[in-house]
Amino acid sequence: MNLISEFADLTMTQEIFHSHEPLTLESGEILSRFHLAYTTYGQLNPEKSNVIWVVHALTGDSKAAEWWSGLIGEDKFFDPTNHFIICANLLGSNYGSTNPFSISPETGEAYYYDFPQVTPRDLAASLEKLRMHLGLEIIHTLIGGSLGGQVALEWAITLGQKLKNAVILASTAKTSPWVIGFNEAQRMAIESDCTWGNRDEEAGKKGLETARAIAMLSYRSPADLRIKQTDREEKLDGFRASSYLRYQGQKLAKRFNALSYWTLSKAMDSHDLGRNRGGVDAALAQIEARVLAIGVNSDILFLPQESQFISQKVRRGTYKEIDSTAGHDAFLIEFEQLAYILKSFYLEN
Repeated sequence: MNLISEFADLTMTQEIFHSHEPLTLESGEILSRFHLAYTTYGQLNPEKSNVIWVVHALTGDSKAAEWWSGLIGEDKFFDPTNHFIICANLLGSNYGSTNPFSISPETGEAYYYDFPQVTPRDLAASLEKLRMHLGLEIIHTLIGGSLGGQVALEWAITLGQKLKNAVILASTAKTSPWVIGFNEAQRMAIESDCTWGNRDEEAGKKGLETARAIAMLSYRSPADLRIKQTDREEKLDGFRASSYLRYQGQKLAKRFNALSYWTLSKAMDSHDLGRNRGGVDAALAQIEARVLAIGVNSDILFLPQESQFISQKVRRGTYKEIDSTAGHDAFLIEFEQLAYILKSFYLEN
């Protein structure tokens, strides 16, 4: 059934897509069925040519207009008045899609630690099933940052001519040992929590707080912390930077869980666009869409050189750079620069 006709007259809709077709994962494991929560904004035009598909980052959700409010919304660059904008919660995440707390149809019990390993290619495959379910023949722009950029690159290959433009922000074609190392340190923090291993939704919560603190050091830059977290008075303890990291850890632990974090960080580690495709160069050359790769000059996690590499290896690539002290997270913050870069990219078409 084509659900688009049911909500085409609504500005914003939240839905659940239930797939009863098996999804064979790269690991060889099979999800006999799964579901994805997704949110749409705006309406399809008669030609169905105005689709903007957003892929969220590690701990994001489908409500893209909330966490990317400077880019999506009325009078913003992606305006629901002109675009049909869709974002689906990634498989493994705990914002409405199948995740480690979901019930396994095989056992009748929650997966917990038995949730299968997923990769960005698997996540893209699940989004492809949603696309086909909705009857969207053409995607005008596919846009994602960080893990979302990895998924978008994978999907761009399989979409072929069905995709017109891909915007890849602060991401990479293959996860570096540097990123894997950061992620492993975070998982070690989760493992050190004495509740890790319990079949409980609160398991690993304190460890997740520490993991997030570690992650924030890679999401920001030394300059950003110096500007925003320097103590104005002399002191021996109780530093602003310490409070900031503890607050960020606690904030995430209130809305996310350690098992989904574990699952999706492992997915990020596994990213290799060239796997079984003859290498990264050959894989990038398969992308038929125009590609805009955007780096951040202060990003110490996904280095700007990695975005440059993507732009150089695809058939029709452009590289632009965000100038910011905010580090990796600048792609979620520097809306004015992003809008300017995107406008220039579309004008080149």
